[in-house]
Amino acid sequence: MAGAIAGGLTLLAGQSTGMAGLAALALATPLALFGGLYSMLLGHGVFRPGTFGPVGLYWMAAFPVSRLAQEILAPTGALLEGVGPFLAYQAMIALGFAIGFLWVHERLMPHWLLRRAGDNPVAQELLEKYLRFARVVRARKSTRKGGR
Repeated sequence: MAGAIAGGLTLLAGQSTGMAGLAALALATPLALFGGLYSMLLGHGVFRPGTFGPVGLYWMAAFPVSRLAQEILAPTGALLEGVGPFLAYQAMIALGFAIGFLWVHERLMPHWLLRRAGDNPVAQELLEKYLRFARVVRARKSTRKGGR
């Protein structure tokens, strides 16, 4: 989705369709790779469902690298002030991206895991983690409602 948005913004900025496609692909590819790595790490227990802190730190590193790759492949002039300030700004933006990524990921991943759990033991194990997390959230909500 971020790649499509980057392509659309490039078109709005008056760039050619080819440049918009390049900008979209240059951002979408590294973000997809880092998103896939996040899913693999989640499956192997490095991350837990429902936690933002570690995910935020992960994307504070991964998002600037993705943006730097995009800027190298489809330059817009954002590096004129130097790589350091560019990466620092992208790290700040990364937290907003991490919130959106986690929100979308936690809504889509369980549905995908339901389809894969029958023939993939790692998917089954991760689905069970999501189900435990959902039970904890439900229990906390019912406790709060009961206390009011």
